[in-house]
Amino acid sequence: MAGLKIDEYLRAMMDAIAKELIEEKSLAKSCLEYVRRLDSFEKKSTRNCLLINLVFEKMEYLVLLQNGLVVLLTIAFSWKLITYMWGSVKMEKEPMKVLVTSTAGMLAQPNSLFGQIGYAIAPMIARGIMLGPDQPVILHLLDIALAAEALNGVKMELLDAAFPLLKEVHATTDITKACKDVNIAIMLVGFPHKEGMERKDMMSKNVPIYKEQASALEEHAASDCKYIPCLAIISCPYSLAWSIASISSNGSVACLLASPLTITCFVVANPANTNALILKEFAPSIPKKNITCITRLDHNRALSQIAERLKVYFTDVKNVIIWGNHSSTQYPDANHATVTTTNGERLYLKISNMLKNEFINTVQKRGAAIIKARKAPSALFATSAACDHMRDWVLRTPKGTWVSMGVYFDGSYGIPKDIIYSFPVKCEKGKWSIVKGLKIDEFLRAKMDATAKDLIDENEVAHSCLN
Repeated sequence: MAGLKIDEYLRAMMDAIAKELIEEKSLAKSCLEYVRRLDSFEKKSTRNCLLINLVFEKMEYLVLLQNGLVVLLTIAFSWKLITYMWGSVKMEKEPMKVLVTSTAGMLAQPNSLFGQIGYAIAPMIARGIMLGPDQPVILHLLDIALAAEALNGVKMELLDAAFPLLKEVHATTDITKACKDVNIAIMLVGFPHKEGMERKDMMSKNVPIYKEQASALEEHAASDCKYIPCLAIISCPYSLAWSIASISSNGSVACLLASPLTITCFVVANPANTNALILKEFAPSIPKKNITCITRLDHNRALSQIAERLKVYFTDVKNVIIWGNHSSTQYPDANHATVTTTNGERLYLKISNMLKNEFINTVQKRGAAIIKARKAPSALFATSAACDHMRDWVLRTPKGTWVSMGVYFDGSYGIPKDIIYSFPVKCEKGKWSIVKGLKIDEFLRAKMDATAKDLIDENEVAHSCLN
């Protein structure tokens, strides 16, 4: 209502009330500001508490992480220590005693093949090429009395070479001392193959030796020796073979003295497969799986021929096969061979078609070509192949790789029974097994049957020699 008269008293009261209202408004604003500030403080406090809690959680995580790292470092150190101690234990293996006969024959008789092989293989054994890089050895060297002085010279050479794995060398012409407690015997006994010599001539001289050795095993071996696994490899002048007994320098029969470990022996003589079969026939106590013949020479030759033609390294080729007899009827098979190139691993047949003629003939006749060129069999290659054969058999074949080995028939691939035939095999823990399931075409079937027939005929000739 406008126009009312306001006296001084009323004005004073109205002004007082207005002032009070202004003060209340200001107080209310202050309270609101305080409330806002208090709320902000509480929020900050809460946030700070959360941050503090997060920091504590992080610290706990870091402590756990630190403890975990300590545990991992402790485990790693312990594993390293255990590995080191295990390595030290492995380096302290019991030395294997290895007998090598006819070690000095090439010095006393320069044309002696067996002396050449013995002289070549002794340092390879001492270097660990045959039995592995961590296997200590003690070499027993045996030769005839005529070669006694030369034999002592070989002993001095081996000692001077200071091979880390070679613990001792014993040189003797006494077969009893040489054979005492040996674990492996490399017996270089047999008549060597010479240029122009017929196979029957070889068999007439060497087959009787194996009959005598087998008979010695059955009749003269110590009783505990029969319970020790005995590996026997029979091979040709280009390879080495294992047997359990040997004929001493004066012609008498001597048997290896049994030792607590496996006795392993090599013998040199041709024909390889048939000699192995003769040993099996006249020493039936030897398990079939412990008698093999070496076709590793032919196997390595096939690998080398492929590598040479394709201009690749020898190690880039694998899985060739030597089927059948260690003779000119053998069949070198590259159908399953693989070659590693810059484009990866490929089957050899997809790279080249020259297999059925030049390649096969070269591998089959390589041994004869070496004899013609050197006027003597290959002693160097024999020692290398023997070491390869033994190493893979005793240790193992590389993963995904097979090798060729003459083994006693187990019914594989339709091969006749009662012959020792070269198959592709894989080895592990001292045992071999034939590679199964490979495809056999008509051409290969004919070649496999032909070399099997050759072995059957050879076996008949061998028995006629014995009669």
